[in-house]
Amino acid sequence: MKRFFQKNGIMMLAAVVVVAVGLCIASAVSNQTGFLQNAAGVVTYPFRAAGSAVAGWFQNIGQRFETVEALRQEIEELRKENAQLKEDARQAKTDSEENQRLRDLNGLRQQRRDFTFEAARVIERSTSNWSRTLTLNKGTGLGVAIGDCVVDQYGYLVGVVTEAGANWCTVTTILDTDSQLGALVFRTGEVTVAMGDLALMGQGKLKLSYLEGESSLINGDMIVTSGLGGYYPSGLVIGSVEEIKTDDNGLTRYATIVPKTDITQLVEVFVITDFTIVD
Repeated sequence: MKRFFQKNGIMMLAAVVVVAVGLCIASAVSNQTGFLQNAAGVVTYPFRAAGSAVAGWFQNIGQRFETVEALRQEIEELRKENAQLKEDARQAKTDSEENQRLRDLNGLRQQRRDFTFEAARVIERSTSNWSRTLTLNKGTGLGVAIGDCVVDQYGYLVGVVTEAGANWCTVTTILDTDSQLGALVFRTGEVTVAMGDLALMGQGKLKLSYLEGESSLINGDMIVTSGLGGYYPSGLVIGSVEEIKTDDNGLTRYATIVPKTDITQLVEVFVITDFTIVD
């Protein structure tokens, strides 16, 4: 055995050295591969992180755009809903006003069974410096004629038809300078004339002329149509006395009248196409 080691010892040692060197080389190669991989990972990490951040940013931006678009659509829906609610409210108000006018007209018809009414809508207004007229959407085709009185839903006098076509008519209102109506002081029975006046027309008032010398007219007296001669119905309310004045010559007195109806706000009126003369 001793001779064997002496004879082959060098070769065995050399073999062991070769195996050890091989193992060292394999280990080194293995470690170098891990090092390169780690080095590559370190170098590329910032780029991978930046790419991930950019991708996340774009994703967030996309989500924000989706959120903004959803909000925009929701706002648009709310606007449409709000517009519809306003339209419903406006229509409800219009229907309510229409129903009220019909109820008032029904009450007027019950009160004045001697009248025949034709409902009409105001389609045009003339408010020049010298006239106050209305154009209505009813005419001779429905029995409207020149000389017919026109009232509002409460029976207050608006004016008189002065022109008429097949499906339209023109009403000269009580404020117009061409308007003259036989009038009566309701409280005293005094007969006068209610007429339009250029100076008062712009104020929405008219003039009560031809007062008696001993007239007991007072502020607040109600003025109605006299109906004398049967040309116009009697008892239509014109307005109330606001003030009693004396003419510039100091000889005669007159009064200013505030109409009961607001001519500027009229939408629907009623033409008295026929009436019974009451003595």
